Amino acid sequence: MKTLSYRPAIVAAGLIVLMAATRMHHFGDSFHLPDASLAVFLLAGFFVASPVLFGILLIEAGVLDYLAITQFGVSDYCVTPAYWFLIPTYAVLWYAGRYYASIHQQTLRSLGIFAALAWLANSVAFVLSSGSFYLFSGKFAALGMSEYAGRVAQYYLPYLGGAATYLVPAVLLYAVFSQRAAGMQHEVR
Repeated sequence: MKTLSYRPAIVAAGLIVLMAATRMHHFGDSFHLPDASLAVFLLAGFFVASPVLFGILLIEAGVLDYLAITQFGVSDYCVTPAYWFLIPTYAVLWYAGRYYASIHQQTLRSLGIFAALAWLANSVAFVLSSGSFYLFSGKFAALGMSEYAGRVAQYYLPYLGGAATYLVPAVLLYAVFSQRAAGMQHEVR
């Protein structure tokens, strides 16, 4: 059970702002942080049970991508029929967060479960997004699956690393605020 008392609206607003601030540069560079979308959907699933937030985040992602392409010169290379597969990609992360919320405990073992679940959910998300791009983008007709897999494998670690960039600090902040909340409960008694 979560012992941390937080306000879901504040967490939701923070996640919305985080995605808006980072979505323009997928892997990041020396001037930009990597895209936080993967972590945002996982954390939103954990902290905010409302499926309305899932919908808001999907719409936000689409609007931000539209603005990036039309206003900021970002390439539209990835906007193909496969783009729709971002919905199940992000749903995997959201539901992983929801599942973890249902089993979460304030223990180190639970932290290990979160790490494994986050890795698994992000790996499935990677396969969904890259696999759907291979199958439905229309850009790889002459490319075999094994050759495509070899090419796309180079993006796997940066994909996971981008999510970890936000998940690790989120876990640390959660631990700090959980400890503070537990300390305040003991003082009240």
